[in-house]
Amino acid sequence: MIRPLTLRAAMGAAALAAAGAAPAQNVQLYGLIDMTAGRFQQAGTDAVWRADSGGMTTSFLGFRGTDDLGGGLKAKFAFEHFLRADTGQAGRFGGDAFWARDAYVGLSGAFGTTVLGRNTTPLFVSTVLFNAFGDSYAFSPAVRQLFTPAMQAGSPMVPFLGDSGWNNSIHYASGDDDDDGFSWNLIANLGEGAPGGTGKNTGANLMYANGPLAATVAWQRVRNGDGISSGPPLAPAGFTKQDTWLVAGSYDLQVVKLFTHAAMVRMRASERRTTQLWGVGASVPFGPGKVLAQYGNARVRLDGVHPTNHTLSIGYDYSLSKRTDVYAVFVNDRTTGLEKGNTLAGGVRVRF
Repeated sequence: MIRPLTLRAAMGAAALAAAGAAPAQNVQLYGLIDMTAGRFQQAGTDAVWRADSGGMTTSFLGFRGTDDLGGGLKAKFAFEHFLRADTGQAGRFGGDAFWARDAYVGLSGAFGTTVLGRNTTPLFVSTVLFNAFGDSYAFSPAVRQLFTPAMQAGSPMVPFLGDSGWNNSIHYASGDDDDDGFSWNLIANLGEGAPGGTGKNTGANLMYANGPLAATVAWQRVRNGDGISSGPPLAPAGFTKQDTWLVAGSYDLQVVKLFTHAAMVRMRASERRTTQLWGVGASVPFGPGKVLAQYGNARVRLDGVHPTNHTLSIGYDYSLSKRTDVYAVFVNDRTTGLEKGNTLAGGVRVRF
């Protein structure tokens, strides 16, 4: 009896050792809750006192993980959903997909990373990295003017198609082994016969970061919708495509970090419209937080008229810890032909 028991023990130990030496799988739960309260008013609308979810950053919950396949190759996945903490509802708005932030699976290695599913666009990443208010739809002039320019009733601004993420897409990110400071991303999606669509969406960006200097160039072409629905509901009659270009940069002087960007959105439809955008901003360390300031200018080129949106945001973001901060922001929003709007709000943001 001794020899069989000894053999079984040896085999069990070998199996445990092999399992311990095998490549590991790692899964992580993470997210962010952001709540804001105050007086909100866009140009051309009435002021409303309310509590909103996602002032500085849209609230979300996510799961991501990697599976080490050996030889430097990894499988990776993520599925993330936006949520509205003020009402307990899923999504950024009614009708938004549940996993609308990211939902992908793919492989990464020395060749870079390639994933399939719903992916954040390179244009959105380049936009949020190069303005003082980051990815804030409520307060960032760069995000508001580029991604939601025609949300308010009566706005003469050209609607933006494409959303911050695309369905049915493949995304490639270059490897980060090089020390030259350059990286790049590609994305494309399939129209899959979407009503009103005229082809696939495509986009790319080039990023540079070395020392205090950072810069980006981004481009995208939208042909088959806004990234959420089955067709381009905001597109005008005769829509064929919308092209967007962005050039942006930042420089960190330690006492202040400066931002600048310029962009152009060109809509091809029965009535062709072009929007030219530019902006400047600054982030100044002050005490345990930072003072934020960003100005954006968006001008539409039409026959005989040039409606313009001016947005100025000033705020203070106070860090309570590495994961928790509170903030207060004032936004002045002006659009040609509309009454100006002033927003004054404060909030708290917790990452986990």
